[in-house]
Amino acid sequence: MNVALALLADAANLSADGKLNILGVFNTIFSDRYPAVHSEMKLVLRLQLHPAEVDQPKEVNVQLRNDEGRRIDGFGAAFTVQATPGVGLGGEMLTTDSVVSVSNLYLESPGMYEFVILVNGEVKAQVPLKARLRPVA
Repeated sequence: MNVALALLADAANLSADGKLNILGVFNTIFSDRYPAVHSEMKLVLRLQLHPAEVDQPKEVNVQLRNDEGRRIDGFGAAFTVQATPGVGLGGEMLTTDSVVSVSNLYLESPGMYEFVILVNGEVKAQVPLKARLRPVA
């Protein structure tokens, strides 16, 4: 399993016809003071699975880490993609999109943070997040 897309956005959704809609991609947030709470963001992931991985258990974990590498928060899910007749024939990669709401994210201080995406314990992607003091005008 690969992570083909991993980013932060102001908003994202999956339409009824399977389209991934993303609005306001970013990697830096600003606050007047720290600690700060960022009210809402979306972590958007596109996972690709080779047909040989169908029916194999997978565990996806997301960890938020600070610039010292300390884990601040995290969550995960275990799942198995089931074989679907007529899908993934001929070695075609299977794709699944996820939009994860991250609400009221507490950031202790300005600095570098990252969301680390692990599949079965192996790092597959990192999404940087810079927390900065808002410049004084």
